[in-house]
Amino acid sequence: MTRFAFDIAATDGAARTGTITMERGTIATPAFMPVGTAGTVKGMKPADVRASGADIILGNTYHLMLRPGAERIDRLGGLHALMGWDRPILTDSGGYQVMSLGDLTTKSEEGVAFKSHLDGSRHMLSPERSMEIQRLIGADIVMAFDECTPYPATHEVAASSMERSMRWAARSRAGFDVGGDHAVRSALFGIQQGSMFEDLRARSTDALTGIGFDGYAVGGLAVGEGQAAMFGVLDFAVPMLPADRPRYLMGVGKPTDIVGAVMRGIDMFDCVLPTRSGRNGQAFTWDGPINIRNAKFAEDLSPLDPHSPVARWSKAYLHHLVRSGEMLGAMLMTEHNLWFYQQVVGGLRDAIAAGRSLVWSEAFRQRYEPH
Repeated sequence: MTRFAFDIAATDGAARTGTITMERGTIATPAFMPVGTAGTVKGMKPADVRASGADIILGNTYHLMLRPGAERIDRLGGLHALMGWDRPILTDSGGYQVMSLGDLTTKSEEGVAFKSHLDGSRHMLSPERSMEIQRLIGADIVMAFDECTPYPATHEVAASSMERSMRWAARSRAGFDVGGDHAVRSALFGIQQGSMFEDLRARSTDALTGIGFDGYAVGGLAVGEGQAAMFGVLDFAVPMLPADRPRYLMGVGKPTDIVGAVMRGIDMFDCVLPTRSGRNGQAFTWDGPINIRNAKFAEDLSPLDPHSPVARWSKAYLHHLVRSGEMLGAMLMTEHNLWFYQQVVGGLRDAIAAGRSLVWSEAFRQRYEPH
């Protein structure tokens, strides 16, 4: 059994390609993880998610703990068995979701007390409880519980938030390690915080590496700062992280975000954008995103992409389905978008291996954003 191994096959500048090997399968990096918030990638059967090229999906601790409940998932054999996905699952810690509830939460050193957005029931999510929930779910990659620093934040606020996250990281490590067989078979990632401040990111990294994790995420970005600012932080934050461990940029993002982050050394991504956009009529293509609702597609018999898994259906048909509110429209648009995201990271893997990542990324950007 291989619990967790990360092997870098090739580097090209800061970009790298390789594999994460776990008991439930190998993950090619750079990797994009479709988001399966409530134990499902919306509009997709697990086999179709796999067929898109996905090696791993993401589950949401907050939503799953509320419905159907972590203990129930455990009684039903774990999330993999319940949803019919036999490959790795990464679960977020729930921290971002509970922080976003605003007035429904009360933060303390213990954790975050909150009211469910579903029925108003009261819950406490702490580092220890987050580890327990992710263990009951059966996650292959577990994320440490952290505090999502608000943006913008002063240096003082960001420092206080980061320091609490590092204390919670140590408690997460301890809570994970007492997980018996699950701890033996799964991996734990720490999350670098520090907002936009280089010195805080450095202090956070020192704390995390002192604790020791299987992989490291860059947190607190894609929260409204814009792409240029995000790339600016990645320029100094990513090189701080251990080079022999996977680096995960949480909640990102647009195709150009992913390409730029890979060029700065990031290995893993997740985002709701391809699925949410698909449900709302936006398709991602090599020539940029399109709104299939636009009247110009009403009689367009060309496919979104001749190689897309939904190439059998024309833009005209997709236009009709989406404008009519038909369920199939959202399903086909989602399937295409997930395929496209996998094509982007797959293209990056090939380009890095060939030593052409700079050429590939610039050609991608010029075509995707020609203006």
